[in-house]
Amino acid sequence: MNTSRPSDLAPRHGLLRRLQLFAGNVLATGSDLFRPRLSLGVRLAAFDDRGRVFLVKHSYVPGFYLPGGGVELHETVAEAARREAGEEGGLVVSGPLTLFGIYRGEKAGRRDHVVLFVARNVARDPGIKSGYPEIIDAGFHSPDDLPPDTTAATRRRISEVLGRTEITGTW
Repeated sequence: MNTSRPSDLAPRHGLLRRLQLFAGNVLATGSDLFRPRLSLGVRLAAFDDRGRVFLVKHSYVPGFYLPGGGVELHETVAEAARREAGEEGGLVVSGPLTLFGIYRGEKAGRRDHVVLFVARNVARDPGIKSGYPEIIDAGFHSPDDLPPDTTAATRRRISEVLGRTEITGTW
């Protein structure tokens, strides 16, 4: 049995129809050049054995955030979350990561998505402050006593992870 599908440009179509299909394919392919690409990022709600959550503060944006960043080529989202946690905070995430949710980013663009993971019993390597000089502050904080300049989105994610508020679906 032949399971292959004939091409849209198969010779059985008339010349005019083939030209129409060809033009449509060119336009569809060309429009992709101007469409914003999907961006995929990760964040990690990392809790230590005392239930404190790890936050980082960057030099170039105000406020405290959950550690995270972009997913690199040939990297899974879980690998990216572990890498970012290590780079931004010297975190050792030896246990499993739990996928908590996938959010649509509202600020970075209409095709931006953030994957949020949760990790428990996370430790910080005492010999590593941060792999990035732009991290100006990082540490574990009680969810009930977050730094005053913790971003609203970060506060919402922590509250969602702790089951205190409903999941919104947008970052």
